[in-house]
Amino acid sequence: MRFQVNRDVFSEAVSFAVKLLPQRTTLPILSGVLIEATDGALRLSSFDYEVSAQTEIAADVEEPGTVLVSGRLLADIASRMPNAPVRFSTEDGRISVACGSATFTLLSMPVEEYPTLPQVSGEAGLVPADEFAAAVGQVAVAASRDDVTPVITGVQLEVSDDKISLVATDRYRVAVREIAWDGGAAQLGAASALVPARTLSEIGKTFGHSGTISVSITSTDDRELIAFKADKKTVTSLLIKGNFPPVRRLFPDSVENYAVMNTAELIEATRRVSLVLEREAALRYSFTLDGLTLEAIGSEQAQASETIDAFLTGGDTVVSLKPQFLLDGLGAVHSEFVRISFTKTENPNKPGPVLITSQSSKDQPGADNYKYLLQPNLLLR
Repeated sequence: MRFQVNRDVFSEAVSFAVKLLPQRTTLPILSGVLIEATDGALRLSSFDYEVSAQTEIAADVEEPGTVLVSGRLLADIASRMPNAPVRFSTEDGRISVACGSATFTLLSMPVEEYPTLPQVSGEAGLVPADEFAAAVGQVAVAASRDDVTPVITGVQLEVSDDKISLVATDRYRVAVREIAWDGGAAQLGAASALVPARTLSEIGKTFGHSGTISVSITSTDDRELIAFKADKKTVTSLLIKGNFPPVRRLFPDSVENYAVMNTAELIEATRRVSLVLEREAALRYSFTLDGLTLEAIGSEQAQASETIDAFLTGGDTVVSLKPQFLLDGLGAVHSEFVRISFTKTENPNKPGPVLITSQSSKDQPGADNYKYLLQPNLLLR
């Protein structure tokens, strides 16, 4: 094999191929990147039996061939090459990577031991890439990071005729966002797919500026896969098996008691007042007609409080919230103002979950349909 390729294009392609590979793997062969050189093009692929990535780039191919090489090492080398074309060649099981005056010699890995990449067939629907990336960023933060319950480490994608919903929860909060979906000829009906949150987050970042993303769901040999395609890049992922909890029913149809405040002011006040708190402690939020007062009591008698403007509708309300969970929700509200609504419980002395939504102005709800439900009085023990 022998080819020459633009350094920046090659570096970006290798980086994409290795981005979703695990840092450590029990099978070293799965840490490799498969490079296939054909007439005028390179195909770079990675696969760890759960997630695959594949991309094609243009190259000046002198001798076609296929080689498997350590992915992260090649990515590190490619990102630090001088500004010159990359010359790549193989001979007797060794790989030569040269660029300008820099030359690296690497060992190739056995191509015949590498697993066959999954092939996704069937019709696909389309989503706007920028909206999809924004929705993933808003929702994935609420997914659980505890592998003990795998079903809530994913983001549930729910497809209907003209929209796709993203839902995530870690039992303490729920995030939901809907975006437009062009089902085209896919005819998926009311399909759903539970995708690992980490994988979906990387897809959102990678494909966020791609115009549109093609999404298809398929089942082969008892394996359910989802594929995302854009700009000659493809990512496939095994779906998480299990039943996602019915968290949508937790959202109220309407809430009469709520407060509106400046999003940035609330974020900064929460960060300041929470400085005195111990790690898992809650912060007290008191909403009155005079505004919002934040209060924290930390260790060694340290205390903090701050009052900011808030426009309250309904009665005075006091809730205790874990600051980081609230900040996660506020960071996903892409509007100048935010509305915090107070739901009711059967016990009048116990506040229900707070509902966080965007607010275009003091009086006007936000244009998106992002919703973030956060349970108060969390993790106090």
